[in-house]
Amino acid sequence: MASLHTAAHPFALMMDPQSVIDAMERSDRLKRLHSRVCRPLDKPLLGRVSQDLAAYDDAIDGEPAVEDDSGAV
Repeated sequence: MASLHTAAHPFALMMDPQSVIDAMERSDRLKRLHSRVCRPLDKPLLGRVSQDLAAYDDAIDGEPAVEDDSGAV
């Protein structure tokens, strides 16, 4: 009856988190899931930018925007 009650009122699960943890540990479906560790805050391994390319980027960024005939920048 308790599962029927929580199924009808999912917010009741917040009042008994231990029962949720117990149910997760007993779940065969969760045990069959494949998992992997993702670390999105790790720094990506990007190559260094050459000084020529960095100088070109700085020059382009420093130029004023030019409007075309349509008025778009």
